[in-house]
Amino acid sequence: MRLIDRLKAPTPKFFKVLRNIGLGLAAAGGVIVASPIAIPTIIITIGGYLIVAGSVATAVSQIVTTTEGDASTSTANQKNN
Repeated sequence: MRLIDRLKAPTPKFFKVLRNIGLGLAAAGGVIVASPIAIPTIIITIGGYLIVAGSVATAVSQIVTTTEGDASTSTANQKNN
């Protein structure tokens, strides 16, 4: 399955929720990093980590699909038989 096909395929409900949480984390991190007031360096560092964690969670959650033809599904079925 090509990457574009995976992005267009339906996403399971759990990963939709995880994707939205990741977007929220990335947005919160962006607000912290771009804040116009002087804040401690550790808070800015935490904001950067929030951006990275949110972005990774969002990307991974978007690529997960519910199609039956996945390689992992067919491999699991072969092991059970």
